[in-house]
Amino acid sequence: MENFQSHHGFSRTFKENKLTLGLIFPLEAYLGSFPTMDLDAQMKLAKKVEELGFAALFVRDSPLYDPNFGDVGGLYDPWMFLTYVAAHTDKIALGTSSIVTTLRHPLHTAKSAASLDIMSFQRFLFGAATGDRPIEFPAFKVNHNEKAALFRESIKVMKKVWKESFPQIQTESVDLTQGDIVPKPGLSDIPVFGTGYSGQSIEWLAQHTDGWLFYAQEVKGQRELIKKWQEAAGGFKPFAQAVSIDLSERPNEAPKPMSTGFRSGHKFLIDYLYAYQGAGVNHMMFSLKYGRRPAEEVIQELGEYVLPHFPTITM
Repeated sequence: MENFQSHHGFSRTFKENKLTLGLIFPLEAYLGSFPTMDLDAQMKLAKKVEELGFAALFVRDSPLYDPNFGDVGGLYDPWMFLTYVAAHTDKIALGTSSIVTTLRHPLHTAKSAASLDIMSFQRFLFGAATGDRPIEFPAFKVNHNEKAALFRESIKVMKKVWKESFPQIQTESVDLTQGDIVPKPGLSDIPVFGTGYSGQSIEWLAQHTDGWLFYAQEVKGQRELIKKWQEAAGGFKPFAQAVSIDLSERPNEAPKPMSTGFRSGHKFLIDYLYAYQGAGVNHMMFSLKYGRRPAEEVIQELGEYVLPHFPTITM
C-alpha cells in the first residue's frame, strides 16, 4: 500500500481504522430503470459533494441494458463519464463500481484506465468485476463459465502493462510481442479493487488486488469477512461497501429496511456508520436511487450532520 500513499484518490479515501464517505452516480432518486442523469444537474451536485468534503464519487458500469434485470445502472459509458466528471472537479476521488473487465479486452481497458488516472491527476480508483447480467455474455460472445478466468487474466495483464515497457505477454486473450501500451500511469500502477468474490478466493484477491469492494451485510458478518481479508492480505488493504439510503427529514426516525439498504433519520445513520467503522470498513458509498427527497437536500444534510463524524483524509 505504500506505493499508493502518493496517489491522490487512494490517499484521500483510505486509511486503516478510518471510515470515509462517498456517493454513487446518478446523484438522484428515481423510479423504474432509467435515471434522468442530466449532465448539468449531475455536475452541479458533483461539485457540491466535493465542496462539502466527501472523499469519493463512484459510477457503475452496465455494458448492456437488460429490461429483465431492471436498473440500467450508470447510463453513460463509465470512462467517458468519469473523464467528464474529472474535468468538472479538482480533488475528489473518482471510482468505478465496477468495470466489467470480462467483456473488455484487457489492453484496451489498461489504456483507458491509465488515461483517466493521468487526466484526473491520479484520482482514479479502479473497481473491477466479472459482470452479473446474463444477457451480456452471449451478446459479447464471451463464455459465462470462463468469467472467473477472464477476470484473473485482466488484472494480471493490466498490472503488467502499467508497470513495464514493451512487456511480453501471452495469455488466452493477449499475444503481445511488439508494441507497448501508453500512457503509463504516474505511479506505474493504479489501485484496483475486486468486487465481491469475482469467482476468486479471498487469498487470490488479497494477493493480486489493492482493496475490496463488497456488498452491504449485517455488521457481524462484515466484521468476520474483513478479518479474513486482512489476514489474507498480511496487513492493511482497504475494504469498501455500498449501501442504499432513503434519508428521512426527521433526524430521529428509526430505520426501516429496503432494497440494499434502509430508510432512517441521520442520527441512526451516524450510529450505523460508527458500527461499520468499528468492523473495519474504510469507505461507505451511498446510493440515493430509492430516496424520497431531492438529492441536493440529502447531500446537504449528509454534509452538515454526518460527514463531520467521518472526515475525508487529508495528507
